[in-house]
Amino acid sequence: MQLIQKRMPENFNLFLTGDDHEGNLLRYNKGFNKFLNIVCSEWNGVGEKDNYVIHHGDPMEGIMVDDPRFDPTTCTNPIPLEQVEAVVSNYLPIANKMLVMLEGNHPYKLHKFGHLTQEICKRLEIPYGTWVSKLIYLDAYNEVMFKSFHTHGRKVINSSCDDIKRRKVNMLLSLKRQLKDQAGDCAIMAKGHTHRLLVCKPEPEVYMTDNGSEVQQAYTMPEYVKQEFADDDTRSEIGKPSQGLYNAPYIHPDNRWYVNTGSFLKSSQNGVSGYAEQFEYSPVELGFVVAEIRNKTIQNIIPVYL
Repeated sequence: MQLIQKRMPENFNLFLTGDDHEGNLLRYNKGFNKFLNIVCSEWNGVGEKDNYVIHHGDPMEGIMVDDPRFDPTTCTNPIPLEQVEAVVSNYLPIANKMLVMLEGNHPYKLHKFGHLTQEICKRLEIPYGTWVSKLIYLDAYNEVMFKSFHTHGRKVINSSCDDIKRRKVNMLLSLKRQLKDQAGDCAIMAKGHTHRLLVCKPEPEVYMTDNGSEVQQAYTMPEYVKQEFADDDTRSEIGKPSQGLYNAPYIHPDNRWYVNTGSFLKSSQNGVSGYAEQFEYSPVELGFVVAEIRNKTIQNIIPVYL
């Protein structure tokens, strides 16, 4: 695990991505280039200088000829160190925006060639996140805005339910179940590995309370409020999350955001059959996720489909 503290602006975008599998013919190069262009552009009112990226592992394919999944028809480059070079070239344009890159099971399996993900991070001059990283986001006064948990992951997310709505809900619940116990103080909990593009949003629940004279309605997820400071304090009138929202020592699992970060690897292509087809994996949506941080709190997290 890595613990990473990062001072951030009050408004920024957090791009959660991974699983691009450089070296596989089915890698969606056009989609990856679109991702790069989005990261280097304004997003929803925030300029490109305040866009940041967290990579959730498997930037390279790393499948050798002695691997059961190896297929010469879908392998564009079987040499691991050359795949490393290609990954570095791919991410060099946004290296200054990358907060961390995690380990993934594909490069990890090739440890006999060296620590390949660590080598990629070294060449890009970005933090190496091991398998799991927690990020602590600080404001200009070194106060915690919120924390996030990130892992490449190992467990699959699937559902055999016939109804499409129930199947989607089942997968969101699986995602939440896999992540919620891994950290109690993280408002965002994200994983890669499955190639699924999922966002499980917090679900505020109504409850009743009173102020001593009348009954009132409230919600389990407090609204964003303003904290008043002394007149001589330069932070007067700056908005801060109310107690129990995103910067508390413990955040109730129902109040967190859970993310599965998608991928850039197609499941099928005319003329070839990758291991996704051979192993009868279900088709998945390609893309990544953007967390929109405004006024120092998480305003929204949305999937971007490619």
